[in-house]
Amino acid sequence: MPKGAVRSELIARRCGLSLDCWRTASTAAQERLMTLEPFRQAAVVALYAPIQQEIDTALLFAAARAAGKQVLYPQIRDNLLQFRLVTDLQQLAGGAYSIPEPGLAHSLMPLEQVDLIVVPGVAFDLQGQRIGFGKGYYDRCLSQRGRHTTLVGLCHDFQLVERVPVEGHDISMQYIVTERRLITIEGVGT
Repeated sequence: MPKGAVRSELIARRCGLSLDCWRTASTAAQERLMTLEPFRQAAVVALYAPIQQEIDTALLFAAARAAGKQVLYPQIRDNLLQFRLVTDLQQLAGGAYSIPEPGLAHSLMPLEQVDLIVVPGVAFDLQGQRIGFGKGYYDRCLSQRGRHTTLVGLCHDFQLVERVPVEGHDISMQYIVTERRLITIEGVGT
């Protein structure tokens, strides 16, 4: 199935979730991700602000801050994705594509200093490939990450598909976390 068709189908399914189902799945997925050793060991974690019923990241933010980690959120600036330090979720405001993001007053963090990036997606497969919204922001950005940076795809279990069409610029995840599973992708290194 072409990326566009997968994208349309899964976004519609995600947006159709009841608030209770979304909250339950979000809580379970975040709690599962918090057990991941790379998350526990990370000093600098990048999260995302969820839109359209994506798995929430507020519990991850709270756990990371409580553990003394620096937490970053993405911002689109000059057609590039960059990460800025956030100390309170109230610091996020509507940005590009109406996605909450930090403002320019927040410290910009070089990508090579980020230990773990939690990556949103529309679909993921068991080989660690993902389909995003189709603009390529994450793929372009993640291609510049540090060698030690761990990539974790976070999604609803129904967003796992058998195979995602792969293009040369696509970046693979090392882990995928859903409300039901923690998947380690063998052979995907940093």
